[in-house]
Amino acid sequence: MPINFLGDIMNKLEMTDLIVSSKISKGLSWETIAKDLKVSPVWLTSACLGMNSATPKQAKAIADYLGLDDTVAEALVAFPTKIWDQAVPTDPLVYRLYEVVGVYGDTLKEVIQEKFGDGIMSAIDFSMEVDKIEDPKGDRVLLTLNGKFLPYKSW
Repeated sequence: MPINFLGDIMNKLEMTDLIVSSKISKGLSWETIAKDLKVSPVWLTSACLGMNSATPKQAKAIADYLGLDDTVAEALVAFPTKIWDQAVPTDPLVYRLYEVVGVYGDTLKEVIQEKFGDGIMSAIDFSMEVDKIEDPKGDRVLLTLNGKFLPYKSW
């Protein structure tokens, strides 16, 4: 049974290492796992990378599918602490998304608030899809971010 250096429950980083290792060794993709488990590939990937929690039923299904034990399922259920590096990312794909927000963040804020009012887009009541659009000039990435609008309250 995998345990962390403190000798108790597995942390999210250890969980992710085991999940990704199992996925790679079995030659699986996130799309395949998600399709077989009937969940969103974006949600599944996020949960397996430690940024979302799973229900006990979902966690058991993921662990069983990958041939991992209950400590992985328990770690999948644990509520994550969503902390990421505050430095500018260096991975080219992640950096480009960071760049999109840096260049268009204020524009998105203005357009959203002009349409909805003063508030934010939820990252909790939220879904995301990643699609591939084939194009003879080069395939395109389509990101769909769908978040509930949350108006600021006055009191």
